[in-house]
Amino acid sequence: MKKQSVLLTLLYFLPLAAAHGQQFITTRSEPGAFPVAATSSTAAIYVDSGDLFLVRKAAEMLQQDIGRVTGKIPKIIHSLSSATGNVIIIGSLDHSAGIRQLSADKKLHTRNLKDKWEAYRLQVLDHPTGGITKALLIIGSDRRGTAYGVFTLSKQMGVSPWYWWADVPVKKKKEVFVKKGIYYYGPPAVKYRGIFLNDEAPALSGWVHEKYGGFNHKFYVRVFKLLLRLRANYLWPAMWGSSFDVDDTLNPILANKYGIVMGTAHNEPMMRSRKEWRDFGHGPWNYQTNADSLRAFWEKGIRRMDHRESIVTIGMRGNGDKPMSAGTNIALLEKIIRDQRKIITAVTGKPAAETPQDWALYKEVQQYYDQGMRVPDDVTLLYSDDNWGNIRRLPPLKDTIRKGGFGIYYHFDYVGGPRNYKWLNTNQISRVYEQMHEAYAYHARQLWVVNVGDLKPMEYPISFFLDYAYDANRWGQQRQASYPLRWAAEQFGSANAREIADILDKYTRYNSRRKPELLSPDTYSLDHYQEADRVVDTYNKLTMKAKKVYRELPLSYRSAFYQLVFYPVAACANLNDLDVTVAKNRLYAKQGRAITNELADSARAMFLKDSLLSRYYNKKLENGKWDHFMDQTHIGYTYWQQPRYNHMPEVKRIRLPKVGGMGVSIAGSGAWWPHSDTAAVLPAFDPYQQQKDYIDIFNRGSKPFDYTIRSSAPWLSFSATKGEIKTGKRIWATVNWKIAPKGDHVSSITITGPGNKSVTIQAPIHNPLLPKPDQFEGFVEGNGYVSMEAAHYSRAVNSKGVHWQLIPGLGRTLSGMTPFPVTAKHTAPGGTSPRLEYRMYLFDSGTIHVNTYLSPTLDFHHTGGMRYAISIDDNPPRIVNMNADTSRQDWGRSVSDNIKIISTALQVDAPGPHVLKFWMVDTGVVLQKLVVDCGGEKSSYLGPPESFYHTRKKY
Repeated sequence: MKKQSVLLTLLYFLPLAAAHGQQFITTRSEPGAFPVAATSSTAAIYVDSGDLFLVRKAAEMLQQDIGRVTGKIPKIIHSLSSATGNVIIIGSLDHSAGIRQLSADKKLHTRNLKDKWEAYRLQVLDHPTGGITKALLIIGSDRRGTAYGVFTLSKQMGVSPWYWWADVPVKKKKEVFVKKGIYYYGPPAVKYRGIFLNDEAPALSGWVHEKYGGFNHKFYVRVFKLLLRLRANYLWPAMWGSSFDVDDTLNPILANKYGIVMGTAHNEPMMRSRKEWRDFGHGPWNYQTNADSLRAFWEKGIRRMDHRESIVTIGMRGNGDKPMSAGTNIALLEKIIRDQRKIITAVTGKPAAETPQDWALYKEVQQYYDQGMRVPDDVTLLYSDDNWGNIRRLPPLKDTIRKGGFGIYYHFDYVGGPRNYKWLNTNQISRVYEQMHEAYAYHARQLWVVNVGDLKPMEYPISFFLDYAYDANRWGQQRQASYPLRWAAEQFGSANAREIADILDKYTRYNSRRKPELLSPDTYSLDHYQEADRVVDTYNKLTMKAKKVYRELPLSYRSAFYQLVFYPVAACANLNDLDVTVAKNRLYAKQGRAITNELADSARAMFLKDSLLSRYYNKKLENGKWDHFMDQTHIGYTYWQQPRYNHMPEVKRIRLPKVGGMGVSIAGSGAWWPHSDTAAVLPAFDPYQQQKDYIDIFNRGSKPFDYTIRSSAPWLSFSATKGEIKTGKRIWATVNWKIAPKGDHVSSITITGPGNKSVTIQAPIHNPLLPKPDQFEGFVEGNGYVSMEAAHYSRAVNSKGVHWQLIPGLGRTLSGMTPFPVTAKHTAPGGTSPRLEYRMYLFDSGTIHVNTYLSPTLDFHHTGGMRYAISIDDNPPRIVNMNADTSRQDWGRSVSDNIKIISTALQVDAPGPHVLKFWMVDTGVVLQKLVVDCGGEKSSYLGPPESFYHTRKKY
């Protein structure tokens, strides 16, 4: 039975246009449509020469984009009075003489743009003025709104925001028309939306210095243009080895011209970089002993800011992203902020409240806030995640009227404990959606900034983060679920979009299970549930699928596909294969298997393959355009900080005797026979799972030998019953359930090798009369456990105002379930309160342990922990606090494993059908999986694979 949720499948098959919103581009002439570029002509572009720089620059970029798409380059004009034919009129509401004239002539109204933040409208208008036959108006409430309107047109024509940064080909068209109509885009959901270039060595810094000579304006203009195409407006610049304002004095000037609002990181107050203090500061970074020097240093930052749009970070952290000294107190920190605001007032000549400011509640700073420290109401409180994508705190709904509002500092990349993660994208957009949806619902809507590390290779989650920040108030769960399809179609066209979307969804799921930097040969179990082999197999199958798509794509798309899809899939598949191969090599060395040295060679080949994949990205792709972007080390971590070089994991080599004898191992055990004194017993077979388990026969010498397999049970079948063993062979055992007897039976399997020496294996079967597989609605216990994906509930009980929401693709194995709306009040479990029910059939009574797999959400309510409740049948719910353990060790384990597993003991009175109930208590709790351990669950990383279940319900 397929375990994939039907709903998730259906969401992938939504029409491609469904997620795009207002679709106004067509390649066919139709009544009333505006011809951007037709066979015989191209519309001119009008922009007022007195309009703002960004508007004029956007007009130039549109001219280039039309040329890229159609091969026809329109002319740019600056006067409407002499214009004829078809004209694209671009202008901001308050600075375009042409727009003002059309408004005065009552040819258009601008009421829905007046006094709005970054709103825009595209409108087809007949005979607007003079000799113009038809016009396409792109009007913005301000300069950025106008630019967003232009780039919305470009994107729909076929110019991806990533056309330069990821070499996504422009979609060529002979003709382009805009459908008749008015297309209005209101103010964005989040006022300030942007990225933080951070932890940028060795990849981004190496590339920038090779290609641009440093973090100068030539580099940053590329970043500004990307942000505008993504409808972003905010930037924290690279900081560890550079200084935005000092490295190139054109940097801040051009940022302002391009409409990019500048800020500085959480540990860089008053518009001055950390590097500047290192280069120009005097004395210690200590306000108690060096306040005069610090005030002078900060004053220069505010003076240098001048009139440019900025958000000033206030407060103070220790130098170098560290906490303040142990003696720091709230009174001192509040004094620092008062003094900083005095500087802002004195330098700007206006009240401090008129200069946007943020106070980043990052790391230890949140503790000061929790202990009662406060800042003026006009300052934006910038909440943070835990550096691993789990938001730490959100404002109570009663506080959401704060004048300065609230924001979120989020992470796609991080340097720090328990381990750096900088190499590749490991971020599931479903989790980003779930967390940022909570932020938006709790009115953290003033500022969102995400740490993207080197920028590449975070293209996919950056797109989602910024799209969601712009459109959060118009997004539903279904639109989020179809985002991979939408994004794939935008980059690669519709022909392969569904396959690419599936690859995007799967590789980000696989990578998020455990960051590549945290992987080790011990991560996945070699013994239980065939876990390690299943992980490698799914990764390798995904790589084969990516290779197939790569070959099918036109040549022009292959570079982009390598960057955005193929490399992260192939490189991570290889890394997982490497670790599992090393694990097998070490185990097999202990067992004396003949294949040990071959696995050592395979592991070394995989280590080499890793470097060759990276080298191709750096040196060959686009003729070295992206050299250094895959310089990040990722193999051989020994503690949180990255190794200087990738280190080949230790492998074992053994010396084989000429005649070594036969060894046997089986699924579900790390032992081998005849070495082990314990009985060799396969996991029990049952007619529900209809398992296929293996027996490994291996050579412990260099001389091949023959083997035979005999069984006492005619219902047992084997993939082979005799043959020759050179190094080893895996034999698969299955049961023919048509002839297998009812009840519990144990059969023997005898494997005979050289010298007529044999190993006997026991093969238990569990074939009860009840329940019948096709009649019982629910899950059936097997091998002492029941494993259930959260999305496969038997019944969802909602209540007035609260419902259960599926978040497709979230989590390590399938999807997540959580109560919506996230702002609902906590509920006492019981009676008719919200719950998920899971029907299951158990074969014994007594104590069971329900292992609840939860997303590692933090107590953002700040109420002492996020709670849920568990019960079985009609027994009273037992409330569980998922954040009861507040130790750093527990947090480190949760984020490393990307799961929180909590065990609850319950009593079962009798064998038979039962209902396990998962009750809502607090919102924000996301359930991924439930495993009922009846005494048989074995250790593994992902937990047991899902048990057999039968249902007529469509998920």
